[in-house]
Amino acid sequence: MSGLPAIRVRPMALADCDRVAEIRVRGWQTAYRGLMPQPYLDGLSVTEDAERRRERFRQSDGSVINLVAEQNGEVLGWAAHGPYRDGEQRTADAELYAIYVDAERFGGGIGHALLQESVRRCSAAGHPRVYLWVLKGNTRARAFYERAGFHPDGTEEPFEVDGVPVPEVRYAKRLSGG
Repeated sequence: MSGLPAIRVRPMALADCDRVAEIRVRGWQTAYRGLMPQPYLDGLSVTEDAERRRERFRQSDGSVINLVAEQNGEVLGWAAHGPYRDGEQRTADAELYAIYVDAERFGGGIGHALLQESVRRCSAAGHPRVYLWVLKGNTRARAFYERAGFHPDGTEEPFEVDGVPVPEVRYAKRLSGG
């Protein structure tokens, strides 16, 4: 990757919401093709997602950390993490809620930079573990997390999109901060 500008990970700003929504929606449409009903994926709206992002951003209590990765000043990825949710209960563990990279930039280190920074922040906050959920059939994402030291812990959740089952598996990683 020599010669490429450095990837910078920073806290997300309100002004990033439109770009983050675009990355998230296009990410779903790319990563989940063949795993979720195509009409559902085709119906995802960047505009609606951006409005939800802005609303969540404005109402944030600071417990969810949103990060963006940029290169040459262009936002190319987004990640969000915070307390692990076990039903309505928060635990001492952390959860990576989302990580998405511009679909045209897969494999360029952007997701890795976001994941590393999220894990670093979770560890620094003293969380003993970080969990994440990934679609069982999303082999690309599962391999990405496994390369980063995450392992499936045997927990699965049913998930349905428009009546089609798309089960999720939980991954975990022990942290040094806990």
